[in-house]
Amino acid sequence: MQEILFDSVLDCLKLLPFLFLSYLVVEYAEHKMSRSTKEWIYRAGKAGPLLGSLIGIIPQCGFSAAAAGLFAGGMVSPGTLIAVFLSTSDEMLPIMVSEGIPAETVIKILATKVVVGALVGFLVDFGAESLFGKRRPMPEHPDMCEHEHCGCGQHGIWYSSLNHTVRTAIFLFLISLAIGFGMEWFGVAGASKGILKVPGVEEAIAALVGMIPNCAASVLITELFLEGILGSGALFSGLLCGAGTGLLVLYRENRNKKTNLILTLVLYVSGTAAGILLGMVGVLS
Repeated sequence: MQEILFDSVLDCLKLLPFLFLSYLVVEYAEHKMSRSTKEWIYRAGKAGPLLGSLIGIIPQCGFSAAAAGLFAGGMVSPGTLIAVFLSTSDEMLPIMVSEGIPAETVIKILATKVVVGALVGFLVDFGAESLFGKRRPMPEHPDMCEHEHCGCGQHGIWYSSLNHTVRTAIFLFLISLAIGFGMEWFGVAGASKGILKVPGVEEAIAALVGMIPNCAASVLITELFLEGILGSGALFSGLLCGAGTGLLVLYRENRNKKTNLILTLVLYVSGTAAGILLGMVGVLS
C-alpha cells in the first residue's frame, strides 16, 4: 500500500512543472483568441462545422460551453455545435504532453477529432431542418457572453494556470491511486478482461464516461488509456463525447428540450460509432 501511495505521489510531482507550462500556454492562447474565435464561428455560415471543429481542439474550459450558449441564442448552427463538442479536448492535450507522449500520436488524435467533428457537423446541418425545424434568424449584434465554470476569465493567466494544474494534479493522484490498488487487487490480467473486451462495449462505456459534464472526464479517459486499460477505440469514443460543460449549458440555456435530447443522442452515437471504427482501423497503431 505504501509503495502504491509513494509511486502515485512521485508520478504527480514529476508532472507538475510540465502541466503548469502546458496550461500557461493554453491560457495565453485562450485569453488572446477567445472573443475573436467566437466572432469567426458566428460569421462562418455553412463553413461553421469545419471552423468549429478546428477551434474546438484548443484545450480550454469554456469554449464548448460558450458554443452551447451561442447555439441557444440562434447564433450558430446545430452542426457547428456538434463539431465543437466532438473536437473539444479539455485536459487531454496537457496530460499527454506532460507524460511525454510522442508528438505524432498527439497530432493524430487531434487531427482525427477535427475530421470526425467536421464530418458529423456537416451531416447534422444537412439534415438540420428535418431534425430541428427551421433555424431562427441570427441577431444582428450577438452577445458573446462567457459561460465559464471555473472562474478563469476573472483572473490572470498565472492564477488560471496554477488553478488548472492543482485541480488536474489532485485528480491524477486519485486516479493513479485507484488504478494502482485496482491492479494490486485484481491483477493486470483481470483488469484487462471481462465485459470491456466485448466488441463495442468498451467504446460505449467510455463514451458515457466522456459525456460527464466535467473536465475530469477527459482526465480519466486519458489516464486509463495511458495505463493500457482502455484501447484506442475507447480513447476516441471518450474524448469525442467529452464536451466538457457544454451539455450543461445547452440544457440550461436552450428551452427546446427535444432539440437538446437529439443533439445529445447524436453526440453519443457518433462518438461511439467513430471510436469503434477508429479502433478497428488502428489509427494509433
